[in-house]
Amino acid sequence: MVSRKRLLALISTVVLSTILFMSCSESTKSTNKSNKIKIGVTQIAEHPALDASRKGFVDALASKGFNDGKNLEIDYQNAQGEIATAQTIAQNFVSQKKDMIFAIATPSAQAAFNSTKNIPILITAVTDPLKAGLVKDLSKTETNIAGTSDAAPIEKQLNLLKTLVPNAKNVGVLYNTSEANSEIQVAQVKEIGKKLGLEIVIAGVTNVNEIPQAFSSISGKIDAMYTITDNTIVSGMPILATKAIEKKIPIIGAEEGQINGGGLATEGIDYYKLGFQTGLMAVDVLNGKNIKDMPIETLKETQLVINEDTAKKLNIAIPDELKSKAKIVKGGN
Repeated sequence: MVSRKRLLALISTVVLSTILFMSCSESTKSTNKSNKIKIGVTQIAEHPALDASRKGFVDALASKGFNDGKNLEIDYQNAQGEIATAQTIAQNFVSQKKDMIFAIATPSAQAAFNSTKNIPILITAVTDPLKAGLVKDLSKTETNIAGTSDAAPIEKQLNLLKTLVPNAKNVGVLYNTSEANSEIQVAQVKEIGKKLGLEIVIAGVTNVNEIPQAFSSISGKIDAMYTITDNTIVSGMPILATKAIEKKIPIIGAEEGQINGGGLATEGIDYYKLGFQTGLMAVDVLNGKNIKDMPIETLKETQLVINEDTAKKLNIAIPDELKSKAKIVKGGN
């Protein structure tokens, strides 16, 4: 028979071994979890251009072996157009100690930058990071930010407007008065429009619901419209396009999503490619590159996109020369 003293010793050994085993298991789980790189994605609003840039970013990471659910933990948050919500999202990412923040559009980028100067922030769909106060230099940011600008080729797009609507003299522009990104673009459109002999008629909104009224206020004064990369206006593009078509007013957009939403045409950038380019920059940061030494990049390639259904509704004949090199889309309104 085993003595009581020996029995107690055996029980103690078993209990100790079990505790050590459980501790090791928990430690392993914790280590495995901490090995995942945590990336917080903050997006100001949901619309095709910004969604495409997010997909491009994630795909670029995956192309280099960084996969969500494996060695990455991506936390996607959408502010639904609310700047205060974007600020809360950014602050939460900081308190959650994310390893990187991917900020889509100017308000989200500004909210992230205001919340941390330590966590690397990759940005995209920001028209002018310098004027937005995000970087000190476009060629070497000297801050915890790098990424891509979606600055539209405005002059090329207004020339497209003159080609498709040759009699246009007055061009309407709607914008969100609270977006710094939009104010910058409106100033650029006015300057370039003047050079091209176009009078720019502007109207401001603060949310999507104000778009119909703002459009009505200028519709009798304009021959065509140009839509900038304003997140509020882009979100309300189906509404705006329907109203414009009713009044036989063609819309030239700053990017393809606006044309899919019912605009007539654009010579714009591909937001998926822009996001992919940003994702490759994120890979460089994850591999040890100093973000302060990185530039703000732009996408040089543009794509001509024409909405054939919209052209028919507006009775606009697309020149064969343009049609032969364009991406033709349909629907949207």
